[in-house]
Amino acid sequence: MNFEASRAKAIEKLNNFIENNLSDYSKLRNFDFGPENRSNISCLSPYITHGIINEKEVIEKSLSKFSFSKNEKFIQEVLWRTYWKGWLELRPSVWTDYLIELSKIRNKFKNSESYLNAINGKTNIGCFNEWVNELKENNYLHNHTRMWFASIWIFTLELPWQLGAEFFMKNLYDGDAASNTLGWRWVAGIQTKGKHYLASEWNIKKFTNNRFSNIELNENAPPKISEKIYSIIKQDFNNPQKIEDKNLLIFENNLSFEITDFYNYKFKKIYLISNKNENKSIKLSEKVMKFKSLLISDQEQRLKDNSIDCEIIDISEIKNIENSYALYPTVGENLDYLHSNDIKIDFLYRKLDNYSWQYCNKGFFNFKNYIPKIISTFN
Repeated sequence: MNFEASRAKAIEKLNNFIENNLSDYSKLRNFDFGPENRSNISCLSPYITHGIINEKEVIEKSLSKFSFSKNEKFIQEVLWRTYWKGWLELRPSVWTDYLIELSKIRNKFKNSESYLNAINGKTNIGCFNEWVNELKENNYLHNHTRMWFASIWIFTLELPWQLGAEFFMKNLYDGDAASNTLGWRWVAGIQTKGKHYLASEWNIKKFTNNRFSNIELNENAPPKISEKIYSIIKQDFNNPQKIEDKNLLIFENNLSFEITDFYNYKFKKIYLISNKNENKSIKLSEKVMKFKSLLISDQEQRLKDNSIDCEIIDISEIKNIENSYALYPTVGENLDYLHSNDIKIDFLYRKLDNYSWQYCNKGFFNFKNYIPKIISTFN
């Protein structure tokens, strides 16, 4: 497992997957063969999360290789992230409430032996301990394994899902507020109320090629219950009629300006925004922070290579920059910082998000029906 922090390496990984492994994706994608063999999945999420490559780019490249019908499962998985983001944008208080709950639970569990054993990989469940170490070592886990991990954390170890979601966010290169928080809510049974995900020994054995045995799990636990109901908040994701000659702020989710919808507009200067741990509700691991820093530096170099005036600044310096737009950072820590410091900026939204998020008002299976329409629109 090696995630080199550059767009060049991301493109190389994308091309290699499309050329050599995409054909077997739908058949093999649920297997976790271990960190030494990830040929059955793309491992592109750390790059897509930071906008080093984007969903449109990935999907277009896959469609240049195979038809939509042969690619459908892969395309769905790519757009799950878009769906989760849109779902949270329409219900932003889910994220706010999560952070409030997390703050309270943290204090209660900070000296809990079961919690400390879990985050240090010292439980009596061998596969779980191995995944803890893999997560810390590689800052990545297979998607199927994330589901098993979350289920074991919640239903067998009986730990709060909020702490598990924090543990993932701290250590995952591809951690983002929407996919991570909503994924953990879904496993717990509060995202789709009453429908939870229970890991089972046979399923883990089968999809890890029998790498693990004697896995004692609670396979009969009821779903978690939440009384909270989140209504959709109507949002305006439209761009200004005329984009003027101003400065542009770019956060860590859009780190390839050259492939954005706004590349052909003239901006006075581009500011790449770095957000330190001291500003965050969830403190990220040193490795994750370094990965983000290297990706920002890679974008800076590419902009300079194209003779674009740019500079990396700390998020606290935004208040000193006048007349600026910002590529929308989406619900999460960066947007929280702007709100909590009462910083008002005109946002620019990606066409993909602008168009797709209208279909995120219900479940993914409803969203899935619109995927051909979404693709034909941005193509």
